[in-house]
Formats: sequence, C-alpha cells, structure tokens
Amino acid sequence: MPEQRTTLKPEEIDRVIEMAWEDRTPFDVIQTQFGLNEQQIIALMRKEMKPSSFRMWRKRVHGRVTKHMKLSDIPDFRFKSSLQRQITANKISKRT
Repeated sequence: MPEQRTTLKPEEIDRVIEMAWEDRTPFDVIQTQFGLNEQQIIALMRKEMKPSSFRMWRKRVHGRVTKHMKLSDIPDFRFKSSLQRQITANKISKRT
C-alpha cells in the first residue's frame, strides 16, 4: 500500500479532481497513484471545488458502483480517458 502523502503539487490536485469526476475511475486507482483514500479524496474535492460543484459531484458518485472496485462487476478497470495520450506518468502536458 502506498504511503499517505499530505501535500500534492497543483498539477497532481488537478489530475485527482479529473480522475474523481470520471465515472469509470475507481477511488482505488486514485489511491494507488496518489496515496489518497476515499475520505481524503472527498476532503480534497470539498476544499478545491465550489460548494455547488462539490454537492453535484457528491450526488453523482454517492453509491456509484463503478467508483468502488469491490462493488462493481466490471472485470477490467483499465479505462483510459480521452486525454490519456496527453498524460504521462501522472503529469499533464500542455493541452492545445
């Protein structure tokens, strides 16, 4: 299990938020890449987003089985977002 990190770079925070919004990216994947558990992701989203956006996100992911690997019957979680080609080693390249 990765060690818990307390500080993230701004580009890492952006990537965590982006992954949290993606329907098919489970919290477990975010924890593997960034060392944040589900409660820490929720706290980060609450801190970084407008209250209305946070409420919308919370409503969207609450109880969603695709955000929890244990609850999902999807055998392969290797979903790639449309931005995957632009992202390397969790670094977001300049988008044009």
